[in-house]
Amino acid sequence: MIRLLAFGTFLALVALLLHLRYVRATRLPRPYSIAADAVLVVTWILALIGTGSGELFDPTWSRLPAFVGLSWLAVVLYLVLGTLAVGIVTFGIRLVMAARRRESVAVRLRVTRIGSAVVATASVAAVAYGLIEAAHPKVTDTTVALDRLPTEFDGTRVALVSDLHVGPARGAGFVQKVVDEVNAQSPDIVVLDGDLIDGTVELVGSDLAPLAELSAPLGVFAVSGNHEFYAGDGGEWLDLIQTLGVTVLRNELRPVTISGATIDIAGINDATAPAPYEPNLAAALDGRDPDRFVMLLAHQPLQAFEASDSGVDFQMSGHTHAGQMWPLRYLVPLQQPSIEGLDTVGETALYTTRGAGAWGPPVRVAAPPEIAMLQLVSS
Repeated sequence: MIRLLAFGTFLALVALLLHLRYVRATRLPRPYSIAADAVLVVTWILALIGTGSGELFDPTWSRLPAFVGLSWLAVVLYLVLGTLAVGIVTFGIRLVMAARRRESVAVRLRVTRIGSAVVATASVAAVAYGLIEAAHPKVTDTTVALDRLPTEFDGTRVALVSDLHVGPARGAGFVQKVVDEVNAQSPDIVVLDGDLIDGTVELVGSDLAPLAELSAPLGVFAVSGNHEFYAGDGGEWLDLIQTLGVTVLRNELRPVTISGATIDIAGINDATAPAPYEPNLAAALDGRDPDRFVMLLAHQPLQAFEASDSGVDFQMSGHTHAGQMWPLRYLVPLQQPSIEGLDTVGETALYTTRGAGAWGPPVRVAAPPEIAMLQLVSS
């Protein structure tokens, strides 16, 4: 509740900024000014519902208003960015026309009105596109050449699914769509790489039920992401996922064998998981044959630094969403060594999926959601 109140206060200040820029600064006449302010108030309420949905509010009634409110947050992002751009332009006009104050005021008002209209239209259009994009995760195909992969595993197909973020804006129907897409690919291995939910087991747990339908001859494996620990005890989420026929790797390892050849699939908890769930790669790899190929499931790409030091051959991660909404992707490298796709960190090959869902706003702009199909080949 404290987080919701803090966010509500911050969002109210943002709404005030938007009022000053899009109503006051443009001198919007009535009744349009009243309508604009009404939109700001209503969407503020809906955004608060969206923020609390899945954790404080039951998605059975809050999911629709949450969907609208969270989508509005995406519009707000672009409105604020546009406000900054228009503000820079009008400030430049003020400096250039400082000696002609009256004319400067008229020009700045005209630029503010036109710029605000353009920004508002572009923001709504970008989010409308992003809503459609986010609703339809596409299957992507990538071939991963790996030095120490046994030839018996040549051609093994791994379905990598991460960052569903089910709960506030999307429910079991979205999970079912992803499960159907994965099963249609007939993968040999399925990996669920964390951040499957946003919310509590009590309110959101049933939305993961379709995961029980996942099928792969070599196994379905999962690890935690950071969001499993945001609402209550993350261990409860891992226990629930285990009941769905998924092998949850909690700082542990499972061998997988084809035609007498064996590789190890290891999984560790998220880098930010609290006690007693801290990641422990040493424990996961303890006692294994160092000559055996090891594939690591770790939610965050930054965990590949330790993986490389520990002799891990291949790591699969998610977490980044490739920024989810442009231009946020340019902030990701401040924290992570890879944004999306195939990469190398030290001696470890790394694949970072953009994820199948969306956190917060159910919107994807220039970062399309994916279900990654990885074909492993020995090199």
